[in-house]
Amino acid sequence: MKKYIFLILIAGLAVLILFQQKVIMPIVLDVVKSDAFLVENKDLASQLPVSTSLTNFAFIHCNDYIKSELGSDITVTFADKPLNIWTLGNYHYVVNAEITVSDNNADTSTKKYACRIDYKNGDNEEGSSDFNNWSIEGVDGIN
Repeated sequence: MKKYIFLILIAGLAVLILFQQKVIMPIVLDVVKSDAFLVENKDLASQLPVSTSLTNFAFIHCNDYIKSELGSDITVTFADKPLNIWTLGNYHYVVNAEITVSDNNADTSTKKYACRIDYKNGDNEEGSSDFNNWSIEGVDGIN
Protein backbone atom coordinates (compact mmCIF):
# COMPACT_ATOMS: atom_id res chain seq x y z
CA MET A 1 0.00 0.00 0.00
CA LYS A 2 2.89 2.38 0.73
CA LYS A 3 3.97 2.12 -2.91
CA TYR A 4 0.66 3.47 -4.16
CA ILE A 5 0.16 6.44 -1.78
CA PHE A 6 1.87 8.85 -4.15
CA LEU A 7 -0.18 7.57 -7.12
CA ILE A 8 -3.41 7.85 -5.11
CA LEU A 9 -2.51 11.42 -4.16
CA ILE A 10 -1.83 12.38 -7.78
CA ALA A 11 -5.03 10.66 -8.98
CA GLY A 12 -7.11 12.40 -6.29
CA LEU A 13 -5.62 15.76 -7.20
CA ALA A 14 -6.37 15.14 -10.88
CA VAL A 15 -9.99 14.24 -10.06
CA LEU A 16 -10.40 17.44 -8.01
CA ILE A 17 -8.96 19.59 -10.80
CA LEU A 18 -11.22 17.98 -13.42
CA PHE A 19 -14.26 18.36 -11.15
CA GLN A 20 -13.51 22.05 -10.70
CA GLN A 21 -13.00 22.61 -14.45
CA LYS A 22 -15.97 20.60 -15.71
CA VAL A 23 -18.58 21.15 -12.98
CA ILE A 24 -17.83 24.10 -10.69
CA MET A 25 -16.46 26.66 -13.17
CA PRO A 26 -19.35 26.36 -15.68
CA ILE A 27 -21.81 27.04 -12.85
CA VAL A 28 -19.79 30.03 -11.65
CA LEU A 29 -19.57 31.44 -15.19
CA ASP A 30 -23.35 31.07 -15.66
CA VAL A 31 -24.00 33.00 -12.45
CA VAL A 32 -21.55 35.74 -13.46
CA LYS A 33 -23.19 36.10 -16.90
CA SER A 34 -26.67 36.33 -15.37
CA ASP A 35 -28.33 39.44 -13.97
CA ALA A 36 -28.28 37.99 -10.44
CA PHE A 37 -26.11 40.81 -9.09
CA LEU A 38 -27.32 43.59 -11.38
CA VAL A 39 -28.75 46.64 -9.64
CA GLU A 40 -30.45 49.04 -12.02
CA ASN A 41 -30.76 52.70 -11.07
CA LYS A 42 -29.94 56.16 -12.38
CA ASP A 43 -26.66 56.46 -10.45
CA LEU A 44 -23.95 54.89 -12.58
CA ALA A 45 -20.35 54.48 -11.49
CA SER A 46 -17.83 56.90 -12.95
CA GLN A 47 -14.05 57.04 -12.96
CA LEU A 48 -14.25 60.81 -13.38
CA PRO A 49 -15.25 63.19 -10.57
CA VAL A 50 -18.92 64.17 -10.64
CA SER A 51 -20.99 67.02 -9.23
CA THR A 52 -24.71 66.57 -8.56
CA SER A 53 -27.11 67.57 -5.82
CA LEU A 54 -26.45 64.25 -4.08
CA THR A 55 -22.68 64.69 -4.22
CA ASN A 56 -23.08 68.14 -2.67
CA PHE A 57 -25.08 66.64 0.19
CA ALA A 58 -22.50 63.86 0.53
CA PHE A 59 -19.81 66.52 0.98
CA ILE A 60 -21.88 68.39 3.59
CA HIS A 61 -22.70 65.23 5.55
CA CYS A 62 -19.07 64.07 5.53
CA ASN A 63 -18.02 67.46 6.89
CA ASP A 64 -20.66 67.31 9.62
CA TYR A 65 -19.55 63.81 10.56
CA ILE A 66 -15.88 64.81 10.73
CA LYS A 67 -16.71 67.83 12.89
CA SER A 68 -18.63 65.63 15.32
CA GLU A 69 -15.83 63.05 15.44
CA LEU A 70 -13.05 65.55 16.16
CA GLY A 71 -14.79 67.05 19.16
CA SER A 72 -15.24 70.55 20.51
CA ASP A 73 -11.62 71.18 21.59
CA ILE A 74 -10.46 71.24 17.96
CA THR A 75 -11.39 73.99 15.50
CA VAL A 76 -12.08 72.73 12.00
CA THR A 77 -12.38 74.86 8.87
CA PHE A 78 -13.78 73.15 5.80
CA ALA A 79 -13.16 74.02 2.17
CA ASP A 80 -16.02 75.59 0.23
CA LYS A 81 -16.04 72.71 -2.21
CA PRO A 82 -14.46 69.26 -2.34
CA LEU A 83 -11.36 68.44 -4.35
CA ASN A 84 -13.16 65.50 -6.00
CA ILE A 85 -16.22 63.34 -5.51
CA TRP A 86 -16.56 60.03 -7.29
CA THR A 87 -19.67 57.92 -7.57
CA LEU A 88 -19.13 54.19 -7.18
CA GLY A 89 -22.61 53.52 -8.53
CA ASN A 90 -25.80 52.61 -6.68
CA TYR A 91 -25.56 55.85 -4.63
CA HIS A 92 -22.18 55.09 -3.04
CA TYR A 93 -19.75 58.04 -3.06
CA VAL A 94 -16.14 58.83 -2.17
CA VAL A 95 -15.53 62.44 -1.13
CA ASN A 96 -12.00 63.86 -1.23
CA ALA A 97 -11.50 67.30 0.33
CA GLU A 98 -9.25 69.42 2.54
CA ILE A 99 -9.77 70.63 6.09
CA THR A 100 -7.77 73.01 8.25
CA VAL A 101 -7.44 71.78 11.82
CA SER A 102 -6.44 73.98 14.77
CA ASP A 103 -6.10 72.74 18.33
CA ASN A 104 -5.90 74.60 21.65
CA ASN A 105 -2.11 74.99 21.27
CA ALA A 106 -2.63 77.07 18.11
CA ASP A 107 -1.13 74.31 15.98
CA THR A 108 -2.72 74.56 12.55
CA SER A 109 -2.46 72.00 9.79
CA THR A 110 -4.21 71.35 6.51
CA LYS A 111 -5.19 67.76 5.87
CA LYS A 112 -6.76 65.93 2.97
CA TYR A 113 -9.41 63.40 3.81
CA ALA A 114 -11.38 60.72 2.02
CA CYS A 115 -14.90 59.90 3.13
CA ARG A 116 -16.90 56.89 1.91
CA ILE A 117 -20.64 57.62 2.20
CA ASP A 118 -23.79 55.86 0.99
CA TYR A 119 -27.25 57.28 0.29
CA LYS A 120 -29.93 54.85 1.49
CA ASN A 121 -33.01 56.13 -0.39
CA GLY A 122 -31.91 55.28 -3.92
CA ASP A 123 -33.62 57.28 -6.65
CA ASN A 124 -35.75 59.21 -4.13
CA GLU A 125 -33.78 62.43 -3.54
CA GLU A 126 -36.38 64.08 -1.28
CA GLY A 127 -34.65 63.08 1.96
CA SER A 128 -31.10 63.77 0.81
CA SER A 129 -30.67 66.68 3.23
CA ASP A 130 -31.47 64.43 6.22
CA PHE A 131 -28.32 62.82 7.65
CA ASN A 132 -30.37 59.78 8.77
CA ASN A 133 -30.75 58.82 5.10
CA TRP A 134 -26.97 58.52 4.70
CA SER A 135 -24.41 56.17 6.19
CA ILE A 136 -20.74 56.90 6.63
CA GLU A 137 -18.74 53.81 5.72
CA GLY A 138 -15.36 55.26 6.65
CA VAL A 139 -13.16 58.34 6.85
CA ASP A 140 -9.41 58.43 6.35
CA GLY A 141 -6.85 61.21 6.70
CA ILE A 142 -8.17 63.22 9.65
CA ASN A 143 -6.01 61.67 12.39
